[in-house]
Amino acid sequence: MTSTDTRTGPGPGPGPEAAGPLHGDTRRAFRTVRRFVLAYLGLSVLTLVAAFVLRDHHSLVTPAVWIRGTIVVISAAVTLLLTDRAARGSRGAFRRLRIVSAVMLAAIATIIVLPGVFPVWMKVEQGLCGLALLGVAVPVNGRRLRTLFARL
Repeated sequence: MTSTDTRTGPGPGPGPEAAGPLHGDTRRAFRTVRRFVLAYLGLSVLTLVAAFVLRDHHSLVTPAVWIRGTIVVISAAVTLLLTDRAARGSRGAFRRLRIVSAVMLAAIATIIVLPGVFPVWMKVEQGLCGLALLGVAVPVNGRRLRTLFARL
């Protein structure tokens, strides 16, 4: 470093990572969030497995089921990645986690209320995914985590 270089270490600049590990309550909150995300991912994968098993029943497995099922698995995997990064203190991942969980909840609500596009079994599955995502969206949009990431 030169005398004009004010960096304190590698990386794009100070952020939550520079502040050290997250404290106990926050770690517990992220453990809970991660469990809900894993439930969301597990349900999503089971949906694609069910679609594969029922693939010859065209009234139960429509093209919309394949498309939505694939999108949900991908979004659940992204949500898990964001959760893990946010739990390590990444502000950007935390912000994206808040956005993804809210957008997916809105999409699930839309799917449940749309008449005729998705079979009942998928609407039930999406409702369960919505409950899992609610377990993500509530804490990540709660005051405690928002305040923590605003300070870091």
